[in-house]
Amino acid sequence: MLFLGDDWAEDHHDVELVDDYGTRLARKRLPEGLEGVTRLHALIAEHMPAEWADLDPGEAAAKVRIGIETDRGPWVQALIAAGYQVYAINPMSVARYRERHSTSGAKSDAGDAHVLAEIVRLDHAHHRPVAGDSAQAEAMKLVARTHQTLIWDRSRQMLRLRSALREFFPAALDAFDDLTAPDALELLGRAPDPARAARLSRSQIAAALRRANRRNVDVKAADMQQRLRAAQLRQPAAVQSAYAAIVTTQVRLIAALNAEVEQLGQVVADHFGRHRDAEHYLSQPGLGVVLGARILGEFGDDPHRFTDAKARKNYAGTSPITRASGTRTVVLARYARNRRLGDAVHQWAFCALKGSPGARAYYDALRARGTGHQAALRQLGNRLVGILHGCLKTNTAYNEATAWAHLQPTS
Repeated sequence: MLFLGDDWAEDHHDVELVDDYGTRLARKRLPEGLEGVTRLHALIAEHMPAEWADLDPGEAAAKVRIGIETDRGPWVQALIAAGYQVYAINPMSVARYRERHSTSGAKSDAGDAHVLAEIVRLDHAHHRPVAGDSAQAEAMKLVARTHQTLIWDRSRQMLRLRSALREFFPAALDAFDDLTAPDALELLGRAPDPARAARLSRSQIAAALRRANRRNVDVKAADMQQRLRAAQLRQPAAVQSAYAAIVTTQVRLIAALNAEVEQLGQVVADHFGRHRDAEHYLSQPGLGVVLGARILGEFGDDPHRFTDAKARKNYAGTSPITRASGTRTVVLARYARNRRLGDAVHQWAFCALKGSPGARAYYDALRARGTGHQAALRQLGNRLVGILHGCLKTNTAYNEATAWAHLQPTS
């Protein structure tokens, strides 16, 4: 076997190649891109044992293990396509291994390449190779992540808009329940300050509500007009004008994000609908197209990625961690996790409360024992991930009658 450590940067890669005994065979700095990958292949071929000459190129490449601190990008995909065994090592793990080799705190790119090479030489059994997800799953993960990022960006812009309104136009916060809704954005765009909002007629407000497909338009329009005209403290005219400009800008940004979120949501749905595992995910209670696409994209579709349900739960970050020392044992939530997947599973657990009597009973049992809402949702999400794993492994759809029969809250 040959073992290679690859410490990557934006424009170059520091690599070190060692043999079974840890003897350094080569150390190089390679450029990013096609030229760098070509030189890497040549470097590995130059130091391959003579007995590998009669092997098929794929068999020879499979005898090379590569450690790198990322699992994505064209460089990693090129290594996987060449047939190498590629291990994506968590940077936190690399930092701990570095301390094993040196306690002085010294650090260098070449030194990190050596540490990565030693990890895949001595400790590869405790790390996972980069999953062999299909191109379809990878594409879905990309669009689902971008869709989620746009939603998070919209929430940030909404909070900035809310902060500005609170400083000079609190009546708007009282009048509009959802600052990202089309009617709120239309009316704030037309009247971004208290003076102009007070001049809005009931018919103008009603027209905006109708375009947003609201119910009880006349009643809501009258109530909204009353709230916008309510007496309130005012900022000086110059300050109010500045705030109005800020509100106008934020409204335009949120409106643009609304349009992009909707369009990209259709792209996510198209990718998800074409995937072979879509039916298994949609059969789960609480999972729709967008949320199912997020979870499928983060889990991937490599059938050999997770050896058991526990491995899938650990990756999702739903399983707890235990810290035991002497007579003291503490069980804690797992906060070092895939944030996107953890967020999606938490939403899934909340949505499952309405879609599954079994999930609802499980959650209620936890709450009755004094477990907090967030902790109960986390435990419910942990159970849902286990049920999903079973469905995928057995190639069966979710069955409410059997899914919860043997699952009781753990102590």
